Amino acid sequence: MTTTLVIATHNLGKLREFEAMRLSLMPRFSALANIEFVPLTDWAGEPPEEDGDTFFENALIKARSAAALTGLPAIADDSGLEVVGLDGAPGIYSARYAGPDADDAENNQRLLQELAKRPQADRSARFVSTLAMVRTADDSAPLLAEGFWHGQIVDTPRGATGFGYDPLFYVPDRNCTAAELPASIKNRISHRAQALIELMRQLSNMRF
Repeated sequence: MTTTLVIATHNLGKLREFEAMRLSLMPRFSALANIEFVPLTDWAGEPPEEDGDTFFENALIKARSAAALTGLPAIADDSGLEVVGLDGAPGIYSARYAGPDADDAENNQRLLQELAKRPQADRSARFVSTLAMVRTADDSAPLLAEGFWHGQIVDTPRGATGFGYDPLFYVPDRNCTAAELPASIKNRISHRAQALIELMRQLSNMRF
């Protein structure tokens, strides 16, 4: 029996990553073979206001909203970049760092500008991904998972794959930015992959 899970995002990059990760993790989690991910874009509706103070709070807001809209179990991701030299910014504001309607290039540009104001800033950084899964909009026991990916911020964007801050996020043990990594590798080692692995461990014990 196939279980349909809504991925609560309108970000096409995230949608592609979730499906790619599902396929790559199937050898480890056989239950994934019976799970179908469908995008929230299949339903018409306004995205909820992400007014939480943490990644977890925002992920749960999005998951509950998607479940209410679709009547299906939903998974939501809230993720972002935390830079040591910017006291953890952009953090939960990563997607709108340069403004509410900013695109990836504008957010990347602002990040470099902010670091330039602090010439000796520590460029150590980490991507954070938090996942929340609910069976229903009022699920009293949501599943929560978190993953991290550590790296550094470079001065100039490099690479043409990925999305978000990937062109600025240098991965030391791969000697390249996240945007220079093949998708097959990124989808095994990224913050979102680590969070999904943890979620799948919990999901294996969950009943729908």
